[in-house]
Amino acid sequence: MTNLYQFTLPDAQGNEISLSDYRGKVLLIVNTATRCGLTPQYEQLQQLYAQYAPQGLEILDFPCNQFREQAPESSAEIAQSCQLKFGTKFTIFSKIDVNGAHEHPLYTYLKAQQPEDSGGQKFKEFLLKLASLGEKREGSDIKWNFTKFLVNRDGEVVKRFAPSVSPAEIADDIEALL
Repeated sequence: MTNLYQFTLPDAQGNEISLSDYRGKVLLIVNTATRCGLTPQYEQLQQLYAQYAPQGLEILDFPCNQFREQAPESSAEIAQSCQLKFGTKFTIFSKIDVNGAHEHPLYTYLKAQQPEDSGGQKFKEFLLKLASLGEKREGSDIKWNFTKFLVNRDGEVVKRFAPSVSPAEIADDIEALL
């Protein structure tokens, strides 16, 4: 695929959603997990969504169970849990793989556009510890839950944020694109 808007993926309820529906919007695309130490970021993601959706921000949530199996529930259960616990109103998609043999082509595309995380020095130290335990991630691989891709209104992936970069820290970058 050569364009973000060519992808179609199922949401948590199994409805096919074309990313072309988001043409002209600023997107924050996030791989998430419900049982991760970073899961409280959902609260800040919802705060960003509430603040900036009227100006054209959409958050696309892609649960992923690849990192220590921290998203074991079904997609529908994840969506329900996030709505109850964090009041999420943004779109939660079906679980996908973001790395490896079964990696979804969307993530292949995103990683090709922005192969490296920005920010998150403390998290890089954590990843070095994981690497010593056999959890090494290569090259442009997604390193952990809550990696965030920021996409401008033209569908260009402009930045990739490390998992430990909080959604609140991204607000200025979002405002600049709105």
